[in-house]
Amino acid sequence: MDNKIRIRFAESTDLEVIRALVVELAIFEKEPDAVLATLNDYQEAFNSGLITVFVAETADEIVGMTLFYDTFSTWKGKMLYMEDFVVKEAYRSKGVGKLLFDKTLAYAQESGCKLMKWQVLDWNEGAVKFYEREGATIEKGWWNGKIVF
Repeated sequence: MDNKIRIRFAESTDLEVIRALVVELAIFEKEPDAVLATLNDYQEAFNSGLITVFVAETADEIVGMTLFYDTFSTWKGKMLYMEDFVVKEAYRSKGVGKLLFDKTLAYAQESGCKLMKWQVLDWNEGAVKFYEREGATIEKGWWNGKIVF
C-alpha cells in the first residue's frame, strides 16, 4: 500500500472528480450510459447534507471514494447505505479500498448506525471476496426493485 494515501471528507470542490469516478464505476459495471445525475445534482445533494463522501488522495490526485447516506432499516434502526465505492484501476489491490471501507465503516459505527449496506454485482468476484474478507454477509436471496422516472 502507498503510505502517502490520505482519507478525508470530500469538499464541494471535489464533486467533479467524484462524479467522474462514478462514471468510471458505471463503465466498469458495463453501464456506461447509466449516470444521468449532473454535477449540479451532486452539488445540491452534497450542499444539503443528503450525501457524504470520503475521498482517498495522493499528493496530487483523488484516487478513490465512498459515497454514502443515512437511512433507516425498519428491522434494525439507523443504517448507513454506501451507494458508491470506487478506486481508480491503477490503485486497486494496494490497500486503498481497505482504507476507504474501514473509514466508512468506522463512521457508520460512530454515527450510531446498526448496520451498513451496499450492493455488489454477482460477477464482480474481486469485490465479493474483498467484502467477505472484511466480514460482510453477501445476501443472495434478495432481488432489487426500481422504477426510473
